[in-house]
Amino acid sequence: MPDRGGGPSGPRMRVGRPSRRARTLLMTLGVLAVLAMAFIMFAGFWTDWLWYRSVDYSSVFTTTLWTKIGLFAVFGLLMAGAVGLNIWLAHRLRPPLSAMSLEQQSLDRYRMNIAPYKKWLLLGISALVGLIAGASAAGQWRTWLMWVNGVPFGTRDPQFNLDVAFYAFDLPWYRFLLGFGFAATILSLIAAALVHYLYGGLRVTSPGARATAAATGHLSVLLGVFVSLKAVAYWLDRYGLAVKSSDFKAADNWTGLRYVDANAYLPAKTILFCIAAICAVLFFATLWRRTWQLPVIGFGLMVLSAILIGGLYPAIVQKFQVQPNEQAKESPYVNKNIEATRDAYGINDSEVTEYDGVSKVSDKQKLRQDAATTASIRLLDPNIVSPAFKQLQQIKGYYAFPPTLAVDRYKGQDTVIGLRELNLAGIPKNNWINDHFRYTHGYGVVAAKGTEVTKGGDPVFTESNLPSVGELGEFEQRIYYGEQTKQYSIVGGPQTELDYSTDDGEKTTTYKGNSGVNLSNPLNRAAYALAFSEPQILYSGAIGEGSRILYNRTPKERVESVAPWLTIDGAPYPAVVNKRVQWIVDAYTTTNGYPYASRTTLGDTTADSLTNSQRAVVAQENQVNYIRNSVKATVDAYDGTVRLYQWDTQDPVLKTWMKAFPGTVQPKSEITPELMEHIRYPQDLFKVQRELLTRYHVTDAQTFLSGSEVWAVPNDPTTKVVNAVPPYYLSMKMPEQKNQVFSLTTTFTPNGRDNLSAFMAVNADPTTSEYGKIRILKLPTSGSVDGPKQVQNRFNSQPAIAESINILSRGDSQVVYGNLLTVPLDGGMLNVEPVYVRGGGLKYPLMRKVLVTYGGATAFEDTLDKALNVVFGAQAPSQPTQPDEGTAQPPNVADPTVKQALADAQKALEDSDKALKAGDWTAYGKAQDELAAALRRAAEAEAKTATPNQGSSATPPAGEGAKPESGAAPKD
Repeated sequence: MPDRGGGPSGPRMRVGRPSRRARTLLMTLGVLAVLAMAFIMFAGFWTDWLWYRSVDYSSVFTTTLWTKIGLFAVFGLLMAGAVGLNIWLAHRLRPPLSAMSLEQQSLDRYRMNIAPYKKWLLLGISALVGLIAGASAAGQWRTWLMWVNGVPFGTRDPQFNLDVAFYAFDLPWYRFLLGFGFAATILSLIAAALVHYLYGGLRVTSPGARATAAATGHLSVLLGVFVSLKAVAYWLDRYGLAVKSSDFKAADNWTGLRYVDANAYLPAKTILFCIAAICAVLFFATLWRRTWQLPVIGFGLMVLSAILIGGLYPAIVQKFQVQPNEQAKESPYVNKNIEATRDAYGINDSEVTEYDGVSKVSDKQKLRQDAATTASIRLLDPNIVSPAFKQLQQIKGYYAFPPTLAVDRYKGQDTVIGLRELNLAGIPKNNWINDHFRYTHGYGVVAAKGTEVTKGGDPVFTESNLPSVGELGEFEQRIYYGEQTKQYSIVGGPQTELDYSTDDGEKTTTYKGNSGVNLSNPLNRAAYALAFSEPQILYSGAIGEGSRILYNRTPKERVESVAPWLTIDGAPYPAVVNKRVQWIVDAYTTTNGYPYASRTTLGDTTADSLTNSQRAVVAQENQVNYIRNSVKATVDAYDGTVRLYQWDTQDPVLKTWMKAFPGTVQPKSEITPELMEHIRYPQDLFKVQRELLTRYHVTDAQTFLSGSEVWAVPNDPTTKVVNAVPPYYLSMKMPEQKNQVFSLTTTFTPNGRDNLSAFMAVNADPTTSEYGKIRILKLPTSGSVDGPKQVQNRFNSQPAIAESINILSRGDSQVVYGNLLTVPLDGGMLNVEPVYVRGGGLKYPLMRKVLVTYGGATAFEDTLDKALNVVFGAQAPSQPTQPDEGTAQPPNVADPTVKQALADAQKALEDSDKALKAGDWTAYGKAQDELAAALRRAAEAEAKTATPNQGSSATPPAGEGAKPESGAAPKD
């Protein structure tokens, strides 16, 4: 038969090979793919570097980066070296001739197949395990920096007399090293065993010895290393008992040694350490004895000892020594836990005072006078009135207020404050230019008195209109950085930005700040086009000389980025300071390694009835047993400047991070007096402390173990969902105080009951010497003072009040209960709750009534003063009002001016809808202006006939969060 192909070099072989052009094309495509992947990686790195440089925190980026690179390189090389060395050694120690058996003949095929690739396999396997180990080690950069820079706490644990820094900074690093050592040893052992088996050093079915002497020695050394590491693990476990959590009926997440730990587990760990050390020596001795008999026996004894000594013996001690006399046995260890927990959470100086809860003062006139001075009752609930701010002061659809406003102090006045932030959903026409170039910022501040409302129930604004004018004076009103500002904007270039529009035209601006990254560099534009998946950034003509891109614009994002070692509070708040709007952000240092201190999960303890919908919780799954509010941070709302201030000058965790990142935290002395006036005690820290104090207000071990004094944080009675009541800022005075002080307050109930067991307040004013002082009024355990739920039930069960509520709820109106404020007064407890009505002519809440209860007396009146007068017998209660006398019709539509203004507002709304459907944005803007003007006329007309509904005094509280009403749909 004729030759059709000619052989290996014939035409048939050439048909399957790609041509030179195809090979060149494939190679080019491969190179381009590699370059594209490299540029994607570079773009992420480059944009991060540019951002950190733009905020003047490049040292944070470089320190973190080089630490990660160093850990990756060192531990990656160590792992690759350990595994690679043992593979190479196992191959070198292979027997010169393999035994003649079916097993070895079958392995010969594998040996022949991998022979040409042995070096590449060695390098590949070593590189793979090295990369994995290096990536894992890089994630331990915080552990490394804390170990290298650790500062002593100055406090020693009661069991081993070691500084707390050993447990917080050293022990986590030692455990990482130990885990790495175990991983390297196990991988090396597996790899070496496979190579020995492949090349005949280990035999399963072949005749003769199961292992060569060389393989026996090699694997024995590795097993000896493993057992040595196990001995080290037993030794470290001794110290780990001091930070070990366990189930204990006395407290959730109990941490530290108990009787069984100190008298069974601790000696057991020491004995197991000695056994493991002896067993390791036996494995190493195999190098000379060439037999595994003794090491295997030793290893078996170690495992048996771990079961008997480490498991069975402690169970026997617990069953027969501890349980029959638990209180006597556990009391010394409970005392250690109580002392450590109170110190770790900063509640060791809390002051508990016995308080009757029932007033013995019979002079009602004195009670009425004291009620006017004991607290500044806030009638304007910042968690409810955001819709009112929106309706009356939003003015432009492309601005919006947050759902929860803040409460601050201005000139001694409790002030509810909110910023007009950018609202992209309200932009007349969404496109790339409008979303990122034209509408770039919010504008203005709106503020209202916290202790007053108009007769119609509207806020009494102290700063309003667009641009904002009022008591706050002149300040930079543009808001480029805020809680709701989450998209990127490109500013400062040829495209002007819109401030707001008026009848005279549009007011525009060009950004003059230094924040953001300059986009004049083509490389920067390309990197950001890739980072934001927006190719127009690369070629758009709207970007030119001076263009800067702003991103990471929420206060929390910015502080988290420049200080990744801090835990950020869930409720930043704005303040006007030195003619600038500053976001004030509380930040915490935490650790999970404080010996004997019980742990808590921050996400659980900081959740309340407001965090589900209106405010974020802090660090959802972060479990800690030490926390300090060590840093106060500010973020400038115009240029995004981030400043970190050392608030807790004694905190060793903060000192450690300041050593790791020098120059990032400014000393406390740099806080200006103007800024100090707006700093407050943080809510999230307070919520953590109050949760711990439900048990740890008790300092006696016997009482603690009995559980008879356990408290609970009551649920918010004004919501349908079962969630903890939020703490409230309130200017008030405790029984031993002479003057009101800005405070953060909460209540407690007995565990499983609804009556009041305690009232807690912390001094939240940093301008006083007692800032951070926690005071607790402890009510008698047999008392029957109403808790929040019972107070709300008392309100709802009064026939006259129920009738009034029904009247207010007629039609499409809804009753919304405000914050239930509780304050101590002359031995009793005064409860005040503003009542809002939403519905009728306008869809925003108006404060219509005030509920007050004291000593069993209850009042439901139009003003706080009248309600207090009724409760203390100075005035007769009002009769339920009829709908035509003042129900939920906001405002009073009987006034002809108001009526005309509402008609104009309705027409403006209809014109807005028509313009929106027609796409006529000029007409839409004009209709929106007419709507705002009409609402303003209605409010002014109402105010002319209104007298202020004043609280008992006018000193500051600060912001809380919001609640849905009881018995009605959750509010917006």
